[in-house]
Amino acid sequence: MIERLQISNLRNLTQVNLHTAACNVMIGANGSGKTSLLEAIFLLSRGKSFRHHQPKRYIQHHQHTATVHARLSDGNTLAIQKQADATTLLRLNQSTVYNQSILTEQLPTLLIDPSSMDMLEQGSASRRQLLDWLVFHMKQGFHPQWLAYQRLLKQRNSLLKKSKHLTHVQLAELRSWDKGLGNHAALIHHYRQHVFTKWQPFFADSIAQLLPSYAEQLSLSYHAGYDTDVALEVQLGERLEQDLQLGYTRIGNHRADIHVHWRSNDALAANDTMPPDKLPAGSGSKQVVADTLPILKEQAANVLSRGEKKLLITALRLSQLSLLLQTDATTQANTNENERVLTATPVVLLDDITAELDERAIEILLSTLAKLPCQVFMSSLTADITPMVNGLWSNPMMFHVKQGQVFPF
Repeated sequence: MIERLQISNLRNLTQVNLHTAACNVMIGANGSGKTSLLEAIFLLSRGKSFRHHQPKRYIQHHQHTATVHARLSDGNTLAIQKQADATTLLRLNQSTVYNQSILTEQLPTLLIDPSSMDMLEQGSASRRQLLDWLVFHMKQGFHPQWLAYQRLLKQRNSLLKKSKHLTHVQLAELRSWDKGLGNHAALIHHYRQHVFTKWQPFFADSIAQLLPSYAEQLSLSYHAGYDTDVALEVQLGERLEQDLQLGYTRIGNHRADIHVHWRSNDALAANDTMPPDKLPAGSGSKQVVADTLPILKEQAANVLSRGEKKLLITALRLSQLSLLLQTDATTQANTNENERVLTATPVVLLDDITAELDERAIEILLSTLAKLPCQVFMSSLTADITPMVNGLWSNPMMFHVKQGQVFPF
């Protein structure tokens, strides 16, 4: 948990020095700097901003660097310094480190913000990152495999862009990369599939709380990005000509996706009316039977209202945290070489939730977070949320943010 947070030259935050608690509320007008406080914590944890990836966009005007420093409750100190040219300096306990993942392990952050409320309609990247955040914190071997896959993919795409006709030497090089991609892809898929299976019941529980009328109609599915019954290396070879024409690799782990499906009541009712001898072998559940009626299955984003989508995305995030913390408790007693034990307190960043969620949803979200061993930072335009926060947390910290300065509220 963060005990002290220092920020220098990030947007309009020239110098900020805060002592923090388990729950921290930033109250201020638009443009005051409250979201920038959350952005700073995210930057320290992830090495990038959730608002803009170019450091020159968030480094304060006329300054060369932006710095974020945190002291944690376990005594560790973390720091990141970003320069305008994207040069990054990372430090753990006053020692320079060279991998952002080291700080990410020390400070796991989960963000719920207005921009994430569109992830159902956006491309697959944000949904894939949703799953990979979980896999990173639950599977020790995932990140090295993911990094190796990304390096090979970058090399392959660079070669595909150079020419539509490869020499024998280039072709041999590409086949070697394809073999490596296939090996890494198999392990990455294995990790993702295992975590996804564990995630599903937690998602169902969150839906039952936030969207109870859709509890039996919403479900998750995971798509690997390629046919997992056939080695990726083989499929890449078969699609080489098309990839050369397009100049990029069309299938693989980098095209994986998470879909949220909605089933009509007709699909669910089919299970109640279908005679037992007509049920698919080994079924007996509404979900299995509904899967036999794909015509009644639809993307949730095409059916739910804007407000319901917000609740759905909140359920996705909340279920991840519940899974991660419960897995941590059970893994402590039975670890193996592939399981990662979460040793740090997760930090939840809630940006302007009063503008995105109704009062009932906010109450469910905050009451759930208050029961979990996590630290919360939230921003709000008004102080209307403070009575609810005071009723859920003991000694929460309230801050007033005005023109880049932070005062006790």
